[in-house]
Amino acid sequence: MMSMACHNLDFGTSVLDLVACGCSSNSSIDRSSVRNHAKTVSRSSSRRGRGRAVRRLVCCRQNLAQCRVYSTKTPDTLLNGVGQGPPTVSNSKKESRTLISLTNLFEVVADDLRVLNQNLQSIVGAENPVLMSAAEQIFGAGGKRMRPALVFLVSRATAELVGLKELTKEHRRLAEIIEMIHTASLIHDDVLDESDMRRGKETVHQLYGTRVAVLAGDFMFAQSSWYLANLENLEVIKLISQVIKDFASGEIKQASSLFDCDVELDEYMLKSYYKTASLIAASTKGAAIFSGVDSNVSNQMYEYGKNLGLSFQIVDDILDFTQSAEQLGKPAGSDLAKGNLTAPVIFALEKEPKLREIIESEFCETGSLDEAIKLVKSCGGIERAQELAKKKADLAIQNLQGLRRSAFRVALEEMVMYNLERID
Repeated sequence: MMSMACHNLDFGTSVLDLVACGCSSNSSIDRSSVRNHAKTVSRSSSRRGRGRAVRRLVCCRQNLAQCRVYSTKTPDTLLNGVGQGPPTVSNSKKESRTLISLTNLFEVVADDLRVLNQNLQSIVGAENPVLMSAAEQIFGAGGKRMRPALVFLVSRATAELVGLKELTKEHRRLAEIIEMIHTASLIHDDVLDESDMRRGKETVHQLYGTRVAVLAGDFMFAQSSWYLANLENLEVIKLISQVIKDFASGEIKQASSLFDCDVELDEYMLKSYYKTASLIAASTKGAAIFSGVDSNVSNQMYEYGKNLGLSFQIVDDILDFTQSAEQLGKPAGSDLAKGNLTAPVIFALEKEPKLREIIESEFCETGSLDEAIKLVKSCGGIERAQELAKKKADLAIQNLQGLRRSAFRVALEEMVMYNLERID
């Protein structure tokens, strides 16, 4: 069953080895092409690694399909597709380096995202002014647009494999559907969490009330399902429809295990898959399917999305303990306060019996939440969760090996690095 795939906790460790892109010919370089397609991965500063030389993007011809990537050390083996193993991220050391920004990372699909932003509000529909206003509120609040950006990156990376020169209308509609589903889930999450603010703006339920917020989320789920059905691709329809079911399963699992100190890591990973990774995995696989690649490649894109999504969720759960309330936009340790036990807590519970007593008391004593947070930090829960996030990131990097080396594949790799830099 698709939703059970996240039980595969095959963790490996290695060192990030960022490979760069360089043209195999000495033809002239189109400057605008370099700026538009390769800026995100051209870096001259030092990066992680155990003393390894940094490899960087040297040049890229206007036609990315003709671009070849090689190592400054072993060009022949990489050109022939025989490298020294996939680049991975575990055990990487923190050094002085240029941090990855989403703005630069997404520059290779910036035009695609601009079109998406123009279409988002219009595809919701103007049949009901209140629902339209709610949609404008949540879409107008901005956001990283990470999920549709991943759709575009995978779409373009896989399109190169089959000689597809431009994205199809199905690729673009998939990105819009994915963002609509994500937005609908955020509206419902804010209702469940009773959140008043999101991205610096009042939430839909705060402005219009819980009833309208729930209906607005339902409407967006229904509208996205309508557009999904009109794609007329049964495999993608099944794939994305499963995501909506997974959202509900994740919320039920979380609600039924609050303050449960016997929750196991596998259960946490499954819940994280349902709530976060399922949508990302389905979107990356769906993008590959619409490119017309074979099932092996589309399945690898699914695994990439799954592992990236799990890594993102683990990092978010770490930040709940390590960032300030100002950085989080909510009180630190808020998940723990609600009884939602995440990876750092699960690991800490293995070493500190006192933590169990505090959690099972549901923080009835003054200062008990702060004490629990200190115990999670002092018992190594944060460090072990960091290792788990890095192991899932390693797997995500490995899942990209079937793609040609291009600015799009490098951006997909750097998405993994961007996530891990949030906890450096």
